[in-house]
Amino acid sequence: MGSPIVLGIESSCDETGAGLVRDGRLLGHAVASSMDEHARYGGVVPEIAARAHVHALRPVIRRALEQAGLGLADLGAVAVTTGPGLSGALQVGLAGAKSLAYALGLPLYGVHHLAGHVAADTLAHGPLPDPCVVLIVSGGHTSLLLVRDLARDPVRHLGDTLDDAAGECFDKVARVLGLPYPGGPAIDRAARAGDPRAVPLPRPLPGSYDFSFSGLKSAAARWAEGHAGRELPVHDGAASLQEAVADVLTRKAVAACTEHGVGTLVVVGGVAANSRVRALAEERCRAAGVTLRVPPPKLCTDNGAMIAAVGDLLVRAGARPAPLDVSTDPSAPLAHAALHPVPPARSRAARPL
Repeated sequence: MGSPIVLGIESSCDETGAGLVRDGRLLGHAVASSMDEHARYGGVVPEIAARAHVHALRPVIRRALEQAGLGLADLGAVAVTTGPGLSGALQVGLAGAKSLAYALGLPLYGVHHLAGHVAADTLAHGPLPDPCVVLIVSGGHTSLLLVRDLARDPVRHLGDTLDDAAGECFDKVARVLGLPYPGGPAIDRAARAGDPRAVPLPRPLPGSYDFSFSGLKSAAARWAEGHAGRELPVHDGAASLQEAVADVLTRKAVAACTEHGVGTLVVVGGVAANSRVRALAEERCRAAGVTLRVPPPKLCTDNGAMIAAVGDLLVRAGARPAPLDVSTDPSAPLAHAALHPVPPARSRAARPL
């Protein structure tokens, strides 16, 4: 009969997502975005995002179930993003997940949002190799990870962003270039008509697996300001910025694979949908003899399917469900795929003296 069907709920930012997974297979998923409501402000407004989740959550779950030809009675577990993310947005998703789990008598699993991005690739390409190097690139996160068994083993961080993430850099420079929000897709579109060598932008932190895009953002902004009173070559600026970001991301990721003797690189997160990041990663992986895995674009951005994928892995690994009083953690670091508080007494007992 197989494992139970897991419903995954994602509400960490401006997408409300629901997905259904069993035994590593995606049965159905649906996403509602409030991005258009935020575009007029040039970024996500937390209060607007939270209200949008309240309105979208039930319809999104219903659409995912209808797509899969299932009903609530078919569910065997519920997984939900409990962090990191916007506090109010996370609370909406968690409240909905708790209500379903309690009403249906189902186990509840709190999931780390970034673990969801990692697990998204399993829905397209099957189980992750053990080990693999994972590059997470999104609007708020840029991390280079060494991953073994995602459901059982701790995640090892090889490098993280020290300031702006890659997606933030795209958003902020897009605004300077007069391009719409969200900046990543706008930069990608504009770059197609530009010269990636036109603007000599820096490659931050060479020789380190950490990332820093604040200086790159500032350099691009200074270049744009230097055209005051003249026509700004937007396409060249976009292409040069995109090339710099893609160069830094892929160079470090492939170097990490080589140094650690890992044969597979997995690139996930919203920025993994960027055409130049994907193309350059493929080129460099081929040259280094590394297998590249990138989910399809619909699984790169935030969605409930990726959360269901983690829940499915946790269920099959025999992980303990979260308590029904589980809370959110808006700034949780990625250490394990499951994310829910450890009771204080147990935490003290486990800590070495």
